[in-house]
Amino acid sequence: MVLSIETEQETDGRWIAEVMELPGAMAYGNTVEEATTKVQALALRIIADSLEHGMGEKFVDVSFKAA
Repeated sequence: MVLSIETEQETDGRWIAEVMELPGAMAYGNTVEEATTKVQALALRIIADSLEHGMGEKFVDVSFKAA
């Protein structure tokens, strides 16, 4: 599974990154790189939690790409 990350700059200058396939997986950063790194870490935590609870079959093979 390839997870898509969309980024957008807010009006206050911050960047927000979102993993489209994981509802609620969003993170802010001062730069696009910081926001992307934070949302990747969050996505991996969500995937790990899913695996620990027996609900992560679709996450056996995961990678990220910019959307």
